[in-house]
Amino acid sequence: MADLHDEPHTLPEVGELDDEAQAAPFGPYAPLTAEEAAEAAGAVKTAQEPGGTPLERARALLAAHPVADGYSGLSSALRQLPWYDLQSGESAVDTDVPRLRRGNVGALLWSLHLPEGLAAERAVGATLEQLDLARSVVAAHPEGLRLARSAGQLIDAHKCGRVAVVLGPATAAALDDSLGVLRVLHSLGLRVLTLAGTSWAGDAGLTRFGEEVVREMNRLGVLADLSGACDLTVGRVLTLSRTPVLCTRSAARALRPHPANLSDELLAGLGAAKGLCLVPLTAEQTGPGLRDVADHLDHVRAIAGPDCVGLSGTYDSGAAHPQGLADASGYPHLIAELLRRGWPETDITLLTWGNVQRVLRTADFAARAAQDRREPSTARIAELDG
Repeated sequence: MADLHDEPHTLPEVGELDDEAQAAPFGPYAPLTAEEAAEAAGAVKTAQEPGGTPLERARALLAAHPVADGYSGLSSALRQLPWYDLQSGESAVDTDVPRLRRGNVGALLWSLHLPEGLAAERAVGATLEQLDLARSVVAAHPEGLRLARSAGQLIDAHKCGRVAVVLGPATAAALDDSLGVLRVLHSLGLRVLTLAGTSWAGDAGLTRFGEEVVREMNRLGVLADLSGACDLTVGRVLTLSRTPVLCTRSAARALRPHPANLSDELLAGLGAAKGLCLVPLTAEQTGPGLRDVADHLDHVRAIAGPDCVGLSGTYDSGAAHPQGLADASGYPHLIAELLRRGWPETDITLLTWGNVQRVLRTADFAARAAQDRREPSTARIAELDG
């Protein structure tokens, strides 16, 4: 990761904030109180007690350290339904509040990605529509979901028995090559942007304007998602970004040669930059079974480190899911498999909750520091890329 003072060299299975809170700027991360720390320690102690089955231990761990799921296609899936009820249960999708609770999911990153083939001139409007729908869905399910922007708000939602919804990733085309649009999207709650599929973040890597987009994202606290980006873009963003980056849907290329998966070299670079690889639960990228997913988690943890691995359900995205992980309720079984493989409880709590917390918290701190040094960028693509 660059120094803070440097400029750059289909086929499944083979907790709302009030208006004032939503409008408030990010606040500093609030450490756990003594009562909260004792509660968390009690849950871990229960998980460590001898005699419990791996599944019982997994559920005890997840009660205090739930899953922060790095990619959900739910908002797009709901657009296709004339009516739905996520609070009571909705069989037409992979995700609803009862299954999220059974799966001990505490947070979801809601994708604002656009349908393939959408005309470029519709990207901004379509992304705003996706964002509006996501906010409306959260508002319609206040007993189960809550909009969140920061690490502290994820904790607050979990303590209130709600699933935190973080908006993003969105596609880079949604910016329409404008940093002003990026700022507007951020003001509406966007926290993650996928850097791929544009003239400034394409097969040739980042252009000068692309680099300016990354700087402005750092200033705002918008995280860069590098899943699907070419290796040149991944390498340059890892060098350039002052905040950790995400790969919201990337597994290990050494185990399965999918184009969105990462080579060991890139995984090592991601670990060195304290980024986060969110391993997807898809048969295409990780394999047909739960143990295949666990193999990828083992590999990413070994190469990038336990601080740099997380989970990405990719439910309601149209992908086929491994056996045993058909919907959002399956996470305890995956954690039980990792316990059988000897994962320390500390590494599992990082995998499920701690690493996403760290990345969000670091991005917020870095953004506040950057805003003291740097005005909003007025750069235009025509000026930098010609």
